[in-house]
Parts: sequence; C-alpha cells; structure tokens
Amino acid sequence: MKILLGSLQPIIASYWHLYLERSGRMKEAVTGKKSKSPSLFRQALKVNRKPFPWLKAFSAGLAAGLPIIIGLLFGNLEYGLIAGLGGFTYLYVFNIPYAQRARKLAFVVFGMTLVTFLGSIAAPYPLAVAILMGIIGATAIFVFGALRIAGPSAIFFVLVFSMITGMSAEEPELAFLRAGLVFLGASLSFFIAMIGWFFDPHGPEQGVVRRVYLELASLIDSVGTARFNEARHRMMTVLKEANETLAAAHIPWRETDLFKRLYIMNDHANKITMYIIDHFSDSQESLPPELGKMVRRLSVSLEKKKHGVTGGHILQTGEVDGPVSRLFAKVYDADAIMNEPAAKIDQSIQISKISPKVILGGAFNKSSIIFITAMRFGFVTIIAAMIAFQLDLARSYWVPLSCVAVMSGASIVATHHRAIQRGIGTVIGIVIASVILALDPSGYIIAFFIMLLTFITELFIVKNYGLAALFFTPNALLMAESTSVGDFSFSYFASARIIDVLIGIAIGLIGVWLIGRKSASSRIPHLITKTIRSQAQFLVVLFSNQGEDFHAHENPALRKMRININNLETLYNAAAGEIPVNRKALDYYWPVTFTIVQLGYLLEECAKSEQRTVLSDQTLAKLLYACESMATAAEQKKAPSIKEIPEFEGFPSLQKEIVRLQNVLRMK
Repeated sequence: MKILLGSLQPIIASYWHLYLERSGRMKEAVTGKKSKSPSLFRQALKVNRKPFPWLKAFSAGLAAGLPIIIGLLFGNLEYGLIAGLGGFTYLYVFNIPYAQRARKLAFVVFGMTLVTFLGSIAAPYPLAVAILMGIIGATAIFVFGALRIAGPSAIFFVLVFSMITGMSAEEPELAFLRAGLVFLGASLSFFIAMIGWFFDPHGPEQGVVRRVYLELASLIDSVGTARFNEARHRMMTVLKEANETLAAAHIPWRETDLFKRLYIMNDHANKITMYIIDHFSDSQESLPPELGKMVRRLSVSLEKKKHGVTGGHILQTGEVDGPVSRLFAKVYDADAIMNEPAAKIDQSIQISKISPKVILGGAFNKSSIIFITAMRFGFVTIIAAMIAFQLDLARSYWVPLSCVAVMSGASIVATHHRAIQRGIGTVIGIVIASVILALDPSGYIIAFFIMLLTFITELFIVKNYGLAALFFTPNALLMAESTSVGDFSFSYFASARIIDVLIGIAIGLIGVWLIGRKSASSRIPHLITKTIRSQAQFLVVLFSNQGEDFHAHENPALRKMRININNLETLYNAAAGEIPVNRKALDYYWPVTFTIVQLGYLLEECAKSEQRTVLSDQTLAKLLYACESMATAAEQKKAPSIKEIPEFEGFPSLQKEIVRLQNVLRMK
C-alpha cells in the first residue's frame, strides 16, 4: 500500500496543480485563504479583454444595411427590410476555413429561407407558431451543438421566424415572396463573408498552424518543470483544433502548395509532440532554450507567410545526449519543410474526417447532453410561446425570443448571466430606441441606423452580451416597427416590450432550473465508461492482425472513440456550469477526463503509424480486462484494482497513459 501511495503522490500533485491553474484557485491553495468567488451579477457584467473585431463588425453592418438600401432604390422599403432579415446570416461568420465557412453559411442561408416560409404560412395559427418555434430552436441547438459549430446557434433563426409571424397574418400567400427576399439578403451576406477567400484563401489554416508552433515552443520550455502537464494539455488541444481545421479546409480536387506545406508542418508538429511525450514526460531537467527559440521563429515565418525566412539557424550549443540531439534534428526538419521548394512537397494528404451524418447520429440518443439540451430548449420555447399567446401580449413573440436568448447560455451559470445581461441591456436599449424613434426616421435614415446599430452590436458582442444587447434591442425594435402592420405608440410598445422580455427571461430561468439542473454531472460516470470501452476497442483494433488492406484512420472504432471523447468534454463543461456545482465531483472527474482526452490523442497518433506490433491474444485479453475493470469501476463509482498493462513496442507513452488513467480513477 505504501508503495502504491508513493507512486500516486507525484501524479496527484501534478493533476492537482493543473486543475488549480485551470479553475483559477491557485492563489487560494498557496495562501491557504479561501477566496470569495465573484457574484453572478459581477460575473455577468465582466467585460472581456478580446480585441474589437472591426472588419467583421463593418461587414455585418454592410450585410444588414445593403438589402434595405437596395429595396429603397427599387422604391420598396418593406421589401428591403424583409431582405435585411437575411443579413443576420453574416453573424454566423467566424474565423474558420473558407471551405467550411461556405458549407456552414449555405446551411444558414437555407435555414433562414425555410423559417421565413414557415413563419409566413403558420402566422394565422398561434399553436402552429408555438410548436414550430420550439422545433426550429431545438433543431438549431442540436445541429450546432453536435457538430460543434461556433456561432449564435438558434437565436437568429427564431428571431427571423418570430418577426415574420409578427407581420400580417392575413397574407400567407406572400410566403414565397418573403422567403425569396430573405434568401437574397442571406445570399448577399454569403458573398460578403467569402470575399476574403480571393485575397487570403488559407488564412485560417495558417493562423492555427502558427498557434501550434507557439504552443510547441511553450511545451519544449516546460519540460522538467511543474508546468509540463498544463503545457501538454494546451498543446494537444491546439493540435486537435488544427487537425479539425485542416480536415475542414481540405478540398480533394484542389490541393494547393500552401495547403500541403501547412498540412506537413502540422503533421510534423504532431510527431515532435509525440517524441517529447515519449522521451521527456518524466524528465527533471529542462531542454536547451535554443529549441524553443527556433520553434518560435518558425511560427513567425508562418505568420509572415514567407517560407524560408526563419531568421537564421540556431545551432546546438554544448554537448547534448541522444534524445535531445534527435529532438534538435526533428526541429531542424521542420525548418527544412518551411524552406522546401514547392515542387518537392509531394506528400500524399490523408485526411480522416467523420461525416456529419455519423456525428449527428452519435449525438441523437437519450444519454447525449446535446440531445437533452435541445429537447429542453424546444419544450421551454413552446411553453413560452403558448403563455405569450394566452396572455394576448402586444408583439407576443418577444416572450419566446427572450426565453431563447437566455437559454442560449452554454451552461446553467451562463444562462443566469444571459438573464442579467438581457434584462439590463434591454431596459437601457429601449431608452436608446426611444431617442431614435423620436426622430421619426424613414428611408435611408432607417438603413443608416440599422447599419450603425448592427456594427456596434457585433463590435461589442465579444466584450459582453449585455453591452451588445444595448444596441441589438433598438435595432430589433426599429426593424420590428417597420415590418409590422398596426399603429402602436412607442410608449405602449416599449412598455410592452419590457414586460415581454421580463416574462421571457423568467420562463427561461424556470425552465432551465426545473429541467435537467443536474443532468450533466449525473451522466459523467456513464459516459466515462462508454469512452474507456471505445478506447479499449480501438486499442485491440490497432494492435491485432487486421490484414494487409487495413487503414486504422477509416475504422469505425476510431469514429466511435472520437464521438465519445467530444461528448465527454462537452458534458464536463456543462457540469462545471451547474448551480449548485458539485465541486467534489468535478475535482475528481477533471484528471480522469484530462487523461482520457490525452489517451485519445495518443491513440489517434498511433493510428497514423504503419509500424505497429501485433500483440498476442493473451496480451490483448489482459489489456481488455484492465480496461473493462476501469470502465466498470467508473460506472459503479468505485476505485479499480491495479492491473498489469502490457508494453506497446515503439509507443511507450501509451502504456504510461493507461497506467495513469488507472491511477487517477483511484483518486477518491
């Protein structure tokens, strides 16, 4: 027992240090004084330090205002405002590869057009409107969540649907016309979003590969220090992002020289990372600082897009042993790749991607937190819409819309933040709207204000949702007043809007609180069990005789493991945002989740190698038994017994990581 505890101590200390750093509690552990967590109110009002996205904000304003200006040029402001609803498509633009951006925005364009058509034909039937609103919201939440697509998710689909239903309910025959106008406005946003492809077609890919080499330099510098585990975690996270980014950017019939170079550079960074993990994980000595400096110069070359400008070679200094010398050689190889003539870059690109159909299928089950969240989202939205219709509120669609905005938070804590931000932002936003509407704007003045307010909204959304709501509210009011039939005084409309928003916020908070408040944390043990078993299956696939035509990166076991790991990370993040948070459970599950993710990365890298030893049936049986013991223990919330883990020739880090997983599961 003493020997076991002694072997666990450095592991416990390492993970505890890493967890404290990630949870922001290092100061508390060092001083021994319990720091007071900021209140929900203060957290909600916190302003991020992210830089202002000036270009994106300008483009968003252009996408929102141009359709209105075009409508005015043709003498029809109403048509321009309806087409302007399609301008919300640009708000789904993020710094992702252009190939992926085109697919994503095409889906958004189709979605905006469809919800416009459905809103037009369903407008006379309140019950149909409520049900469709819930279905639209749930579908968007599920698709964006399962495919891990960055963006505002359901809110603008529900907004467009809601505003369309707020128009005259007596004109369903205009459904095709309105859908066509929104399609044109959304298509304009699509083209604005894709303009950058003509000037910098691989900008997003270059950016992520550059970050890979910056993190690689940090990993090299962290060897032999207490920061190594944290650096390794960041390195594997950015490598995973880079792999996904390059896979999304890959177009089989259009492989440019630059894309090939970026692919090879990223693949080489993976190999260097594996070498460091295999040979320096337990090192007590630091590596020569020249290594980190050289890798940082490679990242600068990627940023400047000047292959061959690395600032000169850095030579090895002094005597270095075998592993360090080979690491120098690998870094020099990376430099050589940067300087290699384009004609010599002929390495075949093997991209392993999981189809959206498989991913959606993996998330479509009763145990998936994404599916549960989508169902909760849809159900509460339907209830909010029904309550609004029953209360016969003016512009009743603001109730479910506010409910949707609140529930769009990534966690329970984020939902409360959204409620506070939405409430404060709406009240102040109505004051801003009163000033604008008091001017009785018309024509091009309306177009100008919509462009300006959209620009400011997109500028501040990265800082704080509440700040963005200050300007989004008058923008939405201006568009709603201009596209709705009926003579409402502003004072009546504004007071009704405040009531609608408060009711929607209350329904959203109550719905989230009552449904699935502990749904994430309670499901972690089951998903850990599933993930460990899927990793065991893939291990057997990798180290057993699969025949000559076997390709590990195409095996279903790999796809299953990836899906389970993605779901586990999502589930853990959701559990971390619950109220009240089960801190004891999170403290235990963090190192387990961390180790499972790292093991998944190692297995994927192992799958790329064609030189894998075939293990005997007896050895594989021992391995399966050890993994099943861990999976069963996780499901039953017990500490597993220590089992012997066989060696994997050529992949020493695999054995270490499985042993580490076995040990962290015992940290009760």
